[in-house]
Amino acid sequence: MPLSLSLRLRLALYGAAVVALTLVLFGVLLYALLARSVTSDQDTALRARAAEAVAALGSAPDLTPQTPVAPLDLRTSNEIFIEVFDQKWSLAYSTGVLNGAAPEVGPGLRSGASQGIFDTEGGMRLYARQFSRGFVVTGQSTRVPQSNLSGVLGFLIISGVPTLIAALLGSWLVAGRALKPLKVVAGAADVIGRTRDFGSRLPGRSSRDEVALLSTSFNRMLDQLQDAFESQRRFVADASHELRTPLTTIQGNAGLLARGPVISDEVRREAAADIAAETARMTRLVDRMLTLARADAGMSLALGRIELGAIVTEVCRQARTVHPDRELECKTVDATVAGDEDAIRQLMWILLDNALRHARSRVSVELWIEGEWVRLGVADDGAGIPPDERERVFERFYRADLARTGHGAGLGLSIARWIVEQHRGRILAGESAGSGGAIYVDLPVSASGDEDGTF
Repeated sequence: MPLSLSLRLRLALYGAAVVALTLVLFGVLLYALLARSVTSDQDTALRARAAEAVAALGSAPDLTPQTPVAPLDLRTSNEIFIEVFDQKWSLAYSTGVLNGAAPEVGPGLRSGASQGIFDTEGGMRLYARQFSRGFVVTGQSTRVPQSNLSGVLGFLIISGVPTLIAALLGSWLVAGRALKPLKVVAGAADVIGRTRDFGSRLPGRSSRDEVALLSTSFNRMLDQLQDAFESQRRFVADASHELRTPLTTIQGNAGLLARGPVISDEVRREAAADIAAETARMTRLVDRMLTLARADAGMSLALGRIELGAIVTEVCRQARTVHPDRELECKTVDATVAGDEDAIRQLMWILLDNALRHARSRVSVELWIEGEWVRLGVADDGAGIPPDERERVFERFYRADLARTGHGAGLGLSIARWIVEQHRGRILAGESAGSGGAIYVDLPVSASGDEDGTF
């Protein structure tokens, strides 16, 4: 099973890794610069000592070979030594010995000595130059720059360890401080999930950083969850209430027919009619709930070119047959829109049912064209819709008052709004000419060449 590290530890390790990489890069660069500088300083010292020897030899009478009094043991000494050769590269003088003899000078150094040359031979850094009577070679062990660089390398390592520890601790503290608001959000989400208290909110933050944005987004999400939860609770409560009434009526009448006393044919017919009416009402309610469920699931309508005027005229004719006791006036014009014919018919029936339920005696339907829009108005001569409730009547299960809504379930206008939105239109509640209620629907006029109704 893979090791699981906390986000705080991962951030701390990441911060320490960044510091470690920076230290390594800095150390490599510093070491390279110092190595170049140390070698350059050694070469400068060798060249200067050779110049001093040449100046001293200029006043010497000859280059008779001599034995130094106390030559340097170059196996252990880090001092600069000097060797003097005649023009045939015969040794005349040496201040250092290596394994009991003066260090030998290789052919490469001899060939370039006339111009001054550096070379490294046998662990020695050598410099050779020519003067009037021969050659001067100065040298020093390569342990000198290596010793200096070893000290620098040790310093970098020793200083890097506490720096990395400090970086790890600092990253740990900073990560903890940065992640604390996230822990608050996680804790709040856990509490809300267990208690379903969608009214809880995270405290606001004065800063404008990412954590403040997260808190704001989380609170906005809680607002939406609370609205959805309340809507669902109202939906269940209202649906239960709406279904309970027809079920009670059906159960009572069915019991009367099945187990009741001897009843007349007229009472039997009335009970059967009540059962049929309540069954139809319950069927309509369930159908509308299913339509809204499909809308919530993201179902979209396939739009095509339809003749809106003909559909409105036909639905009005059917409504007159169903409601012969109501006066229904219908005025239409020829109008082509991009729409779904079944959905438009359902929209018309919803608007007519709503108007007929609220009208005293008269309902008017009118269809006309305004610019690039086709407007459909369905008005009644009832009590009207209060201005402060004209937007809320399109909410699910919303009922302004019993005088206005009667026994309506409050789903029809919600479905109507969804159908209109699917047709790229708009719907609004208003007032009729006679101070009654009215619902207006605007749909875009379909272009003459628009075969599929796509905008």
